[in-house]
Amino acid sequence: MERILTYHITKQDAGVRIRTYLKRQGYSSRNLIELKKCPDGVLRNGSPIYLNQYLQENDTIVVRIQENASSEKILPVKLPLHILYEDEDLLVVNKPAGMPIHPSLNNYENSLGNALAWYFADQGIPFVYRCINRLDRDTSGLTVIAKHMISASILSSMMAEGHQIGREYLAIVRGCVEPAAGTVTAPLGRKEGSILERTVDFEHGEHAVTHYRTLENKNGYSLISLKLETGRTHQIRVHMKYLGYPLIGDYLYNPYDTIVISRQALHSHRLTFTHPITGQIMEFTAPLPEDMRRVLEL
Repeated sequence: MERILTYHITKQDAGVRIRTYLKRQGYSSRNLIELKKCPDGVLRNGSPIYLNQYLQENDTIVVRIQENASSEKILPVKLPLHILYEDEDLLVVNKPAGMPIHPSLNNYENSLGNALAWYFADQGIPFVYRCINRLDRDTSGLTVIAKHMISASILSSMMAEGHQIGREYLAIVRGCVEPAAGTVTAPLGRKEGSILERTVDFEHGEHAVTHYRTLENKNGYSLISLKLETGRTHQIRVHMKYLGYPLIGDYLYNPYDTIVISRQALHSHRLTFTHPITGQIMEFTAPLPEDMRRVLEL
């Protein structure tokens, strides 16, 4: 694939090295190395330049992203794929429960990566798979995929900052959560003796913060909205268990409560972020899936 980005230099950025300017736009050092390998990867006023040269007011910088290879280890497989939004820089997908994000030893042909590999191969477009907010296999809902190395770099940095990509999840627990709203601040680490489970670990765990509020109490269950400040593995699942209200259907953290739903009742409901290239504010929502909706309608 090829993507051309154009920057018009104002008085404010005059006198800055091109390398520094591009880093301020979110380009990583690795991005700059890759661009230097591409013919005409970075042009100033139509001519090739060195990245250590200085910008002048009214310069036009053109960046040509050229990616001709695809992810070699991801087999294209025709699978259901619900794309909510797509442009030259990213996609937003509503992932179903039961679909892993990445292929693995036991999920070689049924992942979101396989579905996207097919989607682009069918169009004859090279595609390197770069998923930004990774969801557990049985968590449904919104995930964003970068379409080239620059959007991936910027979006990944936004994720690392925590607040720059707003993530709201919906979850269902048994009973009425008390207090009905609050914040869980509890560090998370690996549970001793397990390669999968995480646990609250105040001594060695990584900082983790989850804000929650009850949206609805119905049929003995509570529908909870959760917003993340951090993105630790299994963060919502572990924090809700720590609070005393584990998610129903969660085979790992609540295996005795899988009667009304066969997977953890967790859904990535809303994503809000600034577009990595245009700067436009983007917001997407995905409605509660059928299996979670049924629990509240019993």
